[in-house]
Amino acid sequence: MAEEVENNARSAAITRETKETQITLSLNIDGTGQSSIDTGIPFFDHMLDLFARHGLFDLEVKATGDLDVDYHHTVEDVGIVLGEAVKQAIGNKRGMKRYGFFILPMDECLAQVVIDLSNRPIFRYKVEAANVMIRDFNIALVKEFFQAFTNAVGANLHMKLEYGEEPHHIAESLFKCFGRALDVSTQIDPRMGDRLPSTKEAL
Repeated sequence: MAEEVENNARSAAITRETKETQITLSLNIDGTGQSSIDTGIPFFDHMLDLFARHGLFDLEVKATGDLDVDYHHTVEDVGIVLGEAVKQAIGNKRGMKRYGFFILPMDECLAQVVIDLSNRPIFRYKVEAANVMIRDFNIALVKEFFQAFTNAVGANLHMKLEYGEEPHHIAESLFKCFGRALDVSTQIDPRMGDRLPSTKEAL
């Protein structure tokens, strides 16, 4: 595996290559919601575009993977790279809010996402769906994406579907809500000055 990282202010660019996937990703935390996504999985591209748009992140992703085997490796590895990019982009976290919370309706669905950029990876996912397939995309992969992100960024991430039925709407509500919650947690609060958002003075 070869990995290259560039970090300028609140942005990051990462290239990650394995025998299963080749991914290049760039992220600007303080963006305007512009995105260019190509993972070879149209529905996943749509979800990442929604995440960027609603989180106001500028995001570019180019991924190729063993899609002939399954979508799993590509979805999981993009989650890893996105987590690494966020971790690089937020830097030392001084002045940052750290916590983010959002509740978002999407038609008949209601999703809740809570995140703490604590550097302690804990993931809780309470989502149930009677129907799991969106064409050839199994929304069980949504959980794998967010688990990979959580581990890579080092976050305490809780996601809950309060209710919902249609699988496309379920996934969409989660990605939109995640983008909004992450946006809140990564914002700089001028009242914080140069302090860390922790009484331990360590994150």
